[in-house]
Amino acid sequence: MRVGVVGLGYWGPNLARNFASLPGVELAWVCDASEEPRAAAAARFPGARATASFDELLADDTLDAVVIATPVPTHADLAVRALEAGKHCFVEKPLAQSVADAERAVRAAEAAGRVLMVGHLLEYHPGIRKLAELAASGELGELFYLYGNRLNLGKLRTDENALWSLGAHDVSVVLSLAGEEPSEITARGESYMNPPIEDVVFGYMRFPSGLAAHLHLSWLDPHKARRFTVVGSKKMASFDDMDLEGKVTVYDKGFDEDVRNWGEWKARSGDIYCPWIPNVEPLRLECEHFVESIREGKRPRSDGESGLRVVRVLEALQEALDASSRQAGAGTRS
Repeated sequence: MRVGVVGLGYWGPNLARNFASLPGVELAWVCDASEEPRAAAAARFPGARATASFDELLADDTLDAVVIATPVPTHADLAVRALEAGKHCFVEKPLAQSVADAERAVRAAEAAGRVLMVGHLLEYHPGIRKLAELAASGELGELFYLYGNRLNLGKLRTDENALWSLGAHDVSVVLSLAGEEPSEITARGESYMNPPIEDVVFGYMRFPSGLAAHLHLSWLDPHKARRFTVVGSKKMASFDDMDLEGKVTVYDKGFDEDVRNWGEWKARSGDIYCPWIPNVEPLRLECEHFVESIREGKRPRSDGESGLRVVRVLEALQEALDASSRQAGAGTRS
């Protein structure tokens, strides 16, 4: 299988490295409009042809798949062009900056009969897979609520806020754990460094089943955190990507009905254990899944429809964010 990687900035070289190392896969092209990253990739992957032209890459009839890791505003357009050229397409998250563009990419994949996969990396993380397994197995009981923290003193951005820069990862995880789309969405944010770009965002989602989810996203924080917590009726569990050993922890904690006093509840605090999590690079698992989906003709876990759902929630959160900002501004003027 011959693969081309487009976009060689921050994340593209990692994708190129993984695809180049997969059995039965040839990294055939590396593409970037800027000379410096293109030259660096050409030196690192001498077997691949380097080009500044996306059209030149698409014109290769022997190329099977295109991997897109360009700036977010270009994702949908490049994905559609790749699919219309008959190539399978992997595009980094989020799939698009609007529901309309995401729908356009999904339609292009359906019309071309090609695989469209979105790089929602955490859905391939062994720790998140274990958390999803615990939730689906019933071990945690009925899911009450979950929350995620993605925080750091990170890179300030001027082209997207903390919601779109950081939230795509967490929204994809929330949707995969919930198994449904939210029926209620609210969001608040604050802009401190580069107004009106929000540095911190708090998002809330409620689902038809009654499950609630909360997200705290910020690149202006003293703590580096990548954590999810799921609270169920029987047990609770957490995923902490910063923990080198105990990525997932299960807590036998909750409330049990006190059999001696009807209608009263007694707190329970039992065993705590950390299940074994394979030490495998999530990005490699993600790349393997893309190749496997093409070879076997099956829908990827994070297919175009999945990417569309994430964009739909992100857009709704952004609308709620804008509404709260307008309300706050009106309150200040009054």
